[in-house]
Amino acid sequence: MGTPPDLTPLLDRQRERDELDGLLGDVRSGRGRALMLRGEAGVGKSALLRHAVEAAADMRVARAAGIESEMELAFAGLHLLVAPLLDRIEGLPGPQRDALAVAFGLRQGPAPDRFLVGLAVLTLLAEAAEERALLCVVDDVQWLDQSSAQVLAFVARRLLAEPVGLIFAAREPGKQFHGLADLEVRGLPKPESLALLRSVVPFRLDQRVRDRILAETNGNPLALLELPRGLSPAQLAGEFGLVEAQAVPTRIEDGFRRRLGALPAETRTLMLVAAAEPTGDPLLVLRAAGRLGVPSSAAEPARAEGLLELGVRARFRHPLVRSAVYSAASLPERRAAHEALAGATDPASDPDRRAWHRAHAALEPDEAVAGELEQVAGRAQARGGIAAAAAFLRRAAELTPDPAPRAARALAAGRAAFEAGAPEAALELLVSAEMGPLTELQSAQLSRLRAQIVFARRRGGEALPLLLDAAGRLASFDAGQAREAYIEAIGSAVFAGRLGEPGVLRKVAEAARTAPAGPRPPRPVDGLLDGLATRFAEGYVEGAPQLQRALRAFRREAERDEDDNMRWLWLTYLVAADLWDDRTLHELTTHAVRTARETGALNFLPLALTYRAAVHIFAGEFDAAAALIEESDAILKVTGNSYLGYASGLLLSWRGQAEVPALLGARAEWASTWNEGRSIGGRHYASAVVYNGSGRYREALTEAERACEYDDLGFAGFSLLELVEAAACGDAPEAAAAALPQIEERATASGTDWALGMLARSRALLSGGQAAGPLYREAIQHLQRSRAAAYLARTHLVYGEWLRRENRRADAGEQLRTAYDMLRRFGAEAFAERARRELLALGETVHPSTGSTPDRLTPRELQIARLARTGLSNPEIAARLFLSPRTVEYHLGKVFTKLALTSRHQLSQALPDEGHDGA
Repeated sequence: MGTPPDLTPLLDRQRERDELDGLLGDVRSGRGRALMLRGEAGVGKSALLRHAVEAAADMRVARAAGIESEMELAFAGLHLLVAPLLDRIEGLPGPQRDALAVAFGLRQGPAPDRFLVGLAVLTLLAEAAEERALLCVVDDVQWLDQSSAQVLAFVARRLLAEPVGLIFAAREPGKQFHGLADLEVRGLPKPESLALLRSVVPFRLDQRVRDRILAETNGNPLALLELPRGLSPAQLAGEFGLVEAQAVPTRIEDGFRRRLGALPAETRTLMLVAAAEPTGDPLLVLRAAGRLGVPSSAAEPARAEGLLELGVRARFRHPLVRSAVYSAASLPERRAAHEALAGATDPASDPDRRAWHRAHAALEPDEAVAGELEQVAGRAQARGGIAAAAAFLRRAAELTPDPAPRAARALAAGRAAFEAGAPEAALELLVSAEMGPLTELQSAQLSRLRAQIVFARRRGGEALPLLLDAAGRLASFDAGQAREAYIEAIGSAVFAGRLGEPGVLRKVAEAARTAPAGPRPPRPVDGLLDGLATRFAEGYVEGAPQLQRALRAFRREAERDEDDNMRWLWLTYLVAADLWDDRTLHELTTHAVRTARETGALNFLPLALTYRAAVHIFAGEFDAAAALIEESDAILKVTGNSYLGYASGLLLSWRGQAEVPALLGARAEWASTWNEGRSIGGRHYASAVVYNGSGRYREALTEAERACEYDDLGFAGFSLLELVEAAACGDAPEAAAAALPQIEERATASGTDWALGMLARSRALLSGGQAAGPLYREAIQHLQRSRAAAYLARTHLVYGEWLRRENRRADAGEQLRTAYDMLRRFGAEAFAERARRELLALGETVHPSTGSTPDRLTPRELQIARLARTGLSNPEIAARLFLSPRTVEYHLGKVFTKLALTSRHQLSQALPDEGHDGA
């Protein structure tokens, strides 16, 4: 039939073309944009991509496409896209250059974080676009390998001020692309569908058959073109209408298969080899076909039919042609094609692809092939392709003849799948591993991995019995792993909180105390386990000294840039907060954010940013906290990991927004479905803060009492403080009778200035007469030596309120003005309003705020401005914030305009100093 007709007049697609032209216009003007074309196979997405490429004649264009058979090869699709730009790789910042080079196998090195690879690609594209606007076109996104999809989704979401356009096309985008601007490409209207059908069926169709074709194809252009091909007039007259309805892509593939059946056998074999080789290397395809006795001339009939071209690359007319060719072949034919490709692939230059083909060619278990795949998995993991490593290990396990190594490889595959974010696949692999003979150590490791998967999916107590079982089984073989499993079990019980079995934390702590002695010298995590076991088995006071020693060990490790700080931050933060240890909170979170940024650990960075944001909130640096929360949320959208609402809820409560209790209540309901009781305690604490800020003390007392019903690690002490303030200010001191002794016990055991300041403040609130004054002053002295400026401001507030009640108007005015100025500067609006009301009661004039500098800047602008103030260059700021230098320049331009600045040197005077380093 030859080349298909020019369909442009029939496929006008004006709506879609206008959208693409708008994107190109934005890119030409310097605004980066990304768009996903979404629609079923054959609906016309590839034609629209061709339109975009033709319309971008003045731009540089980079192209790539996902290939179904290549989905297991890490970064394969990404490499196709950026390969023409790799001559610029040496100009990238060092960590980005190294990450990209290792990912593409250009050099050896530790496995890079895939999102540091993403930053490298973003920088590479932005640099290339400096010379000429750049359009990147990626077809068949649903068949991209996971690593490439994650990186490209990351890049798409970070585009802003770069003249870079990204246009994707997919049948159904993966979860990585959810939330990206998309455009659904639908079938053609009936008139255009009919015209297209007439272009391939030269004779008159029976109306009933015609209407059935139009209905079943639903306006899909490729279906309309391909389904009638190869059918006789008799078939089209009647039999077609009797065919059972099928999905459109299947019908399209059937049409291609009919056309394949008319081709010579040698041509079909050559096309099968091309379909089985994802690189599209025509020389490799011809070499492999030659090994099967197929001459290069066999390609001509396929070319004449418009199905396959062997030019610079082996290119099928449509991905469904490739799919139809491969699926139409028998299993022996596919194995023969892969075996020929393996034989034609150079084992020195491309051992991974050779092993991949050998695995597909294997008819039965083969230890040699399985061993090669295991090595391929190791190399893939070293390049950061953990999902690819899981796929290779899975296949290696399937090809392993000996049951014991097969089970071991399935266990390794399960671990890799879990780390790649595929828990369901990981659990399936663990079932496979259990079917083989495992050593007792491997069996215990499997139990722990299964428990870790459960804990990662639902942080409540469901994982607890599994972790305890794994810890007990590991105790005889690996003391270090056993102790880690026990601390994970304690963590599970901590997050289950009040929704767990009564007394479960004490039971877990008692079990943890039976753990074997850890490695020598002891690790910080060993001290953490011992301290937590004592804390929950014996009490706060007894556990405090051990936990303080453990935190000091973690701080020392952070100074040496060891990685245990990052691994256990989810628990060390809670312990430090429980001890009111502001120094440890500051040092560990600062180190964690810096290390995560430097290493590109974007799976960990959102957690580090969240905890660092909370430290800023306690320090009264609300704008800095908001910037980190915004950054964390943006990264979570890219990675698809669970939302972290702790810091955002804390910030909203301290800002005193009235809708916070309802918002937090909805979050707590969600947490309840996950059996995460600790979030319920956090909700009650945050609500108590809101109500205390607005002077609704009865409601604050109710919320604080509910929070204090359970000893939530990291929340309980703060909840006691809110309870005492609500009871004292709400004239219900008897309600705080039990709370004050608990604060005294905790603060004395902690011994930090923050703790002692809060103790003196609580005593003052509940003291009568003149005894309160010295206690307030003592509290202020302690808190001035801490990083808890937010609580210092609130202490000035309650001290001023007491002084006014004592009729010491001048002293009261001084304290209340200090509180008002601090709270307004922080952004604690409800508490500031409470101070303002007190000042008005004194007869003072309180001028409304004219808006501070941070009020005029967005959180992102403020964050970038503060980093620029420290002397960092635009590329350095970009690397820290996972942006391109061009986007940093864009934000700084807005900062300069809003603040009427002409140089970076003026930033020091224009921005208030909040005493932090931009972390």
